[in-house]
Amino acid sequence: MRPSLHFTARRGWINDPHGITYRDGRYHVFFQYVPDRTSWAPNCHWGHSTGPDLLSLTEGPVAIAPGDGDDGIWTGCLVEDGDDTVIFYTATSVPDFGIGRIRAAYPSDPEWRDWRKGDVVVEAPAELDLIAFRDPFVRREGSGWRMFVGAARRDGTAMALSWTSPDLRTWSYDGVVLSRSSAEREPVWMGALWECPQFVEVDGVEVMVSSVWDADVLHYAGYATGTYRNGRFDAAGWGRLTYGDGYYAPSLFFDAEGRPCLSFWIRGIADEEAGWVGAHSVPFRLSARGGTLVAEPHPDVARHRGDRADDGRVAGLAADIEWTGSTGDLTVTSGGERLVQITRTRDAAVVTIGSEEWTVPAAGELRLILDGPVLELASPAALFSAALSPAGDDLHVRASAGALEVFALTGDARVPGVPG
Repeated sequence: MRPSLHFTARRGWINDPHGITYRDGRYHVFFQYVPDRTSWAPNCHWGHSTGPDLLSLTEGPVAIAPGDGDDGIWTGCLVEDGDDTVIFYTATSVPDFGIGRIRAAYPSDPEWRDWRKGDVVVEAPAELDLIAFRDPFVRREGSGWRMFVGAARRDGTAMALSWTSPDLRTWSYDGVVLSRSSAEREPVWMGALWECPQFVEVDGVEVMVSSVWDADVLHYAGYATGTYRNGRFDAAGWGRLTYGDGYYAPSLFFDAEGRPCLSFWIRGIADEEAGWVGAHSVPFRLSARGGTLVAEPHPDVARHRGDRADDGRVAGLAADIEWTGSTGDLTVTSGGERLVQITRTRDAAVVTIGSEEWTVPAAGELRLILDGPVLELASPAALFSAALSPAGDDLHVRASAGALEVFALTGDARVPGVPG
């Protein structure tokens, strides 16, 4: 079963979205892709999809593939400077693919379908004794540019390193932007490596958001808030953004209105018999409230709403649900069988799917996005995602207390990712 609104590839394995760019009325989304496999392998490619919004994407041909000195094309970013467009990606080599190199690529056509590889522009500083180095993120800084790269020191310190450039071509190392020992666990543990560390100002608050990695285990998305000046970030607070086994690899981008947003890889969404594994989340728009990073479903999600289901019944398996109950239960059934139950307490939501149970921080309104095998839950306190197994071809939503609004979600009739 495929989701109807969450991006999946026609075939193969996908993970991190990256290089998300709004241009000429369309979004371009690049992603980690292992064609014709249903498990991860180090020979990653950059896939490419486009659409008028991030819930209506069509998969195109592979943008960048291994070869020309690269065994793997790993995560990176896309930067535009007037007519100049550059992808910076992590070039890896086996067997030591933990230490990558940062290489540039340039579009060969105006639709960004084909890319030619350029030079390696950044390599890991030898003096830091690193066990991991990858995932460039570039942003404008003053009259030039700054690149941030995730790194892990052998002693268990997670770091974001930086380089500066006047022209996106030549880069100078500028040291450690932010670091934290994996031994520090309060108020939140941030692991031994920050994959995809991305720095952005949200509502006047400087934020670093990243994936939390340790010993080849992928954990969750976390963040730091604080102050940033001249290539150094002074963290005032740390937070955990995601819960559950689904979300990983947050990708920062700016939407059509120039607002900061995130999209995630969702793990556990798959049909191996059909030959595909992995999905991308709906987009989330970011805000900062009282030192907390808040991610809310992007307005594009509501634009895909169909009829309001006043009796809580939806014909189909895609729904957008708003629940304002401060306590009580919300239950979703499909085919007469319970699909998911959420029990609200004053500051948490207990999510039950089958025999599994998760406790997620929750505050204010809960927003649930259901799309076939995908569940996403958002509140001002945290995000949660998990895989579902609907028993029928409809949904029935009931709440024991509070206000409940249920809307059907609609998308293209085609299979996501497949030209229709």
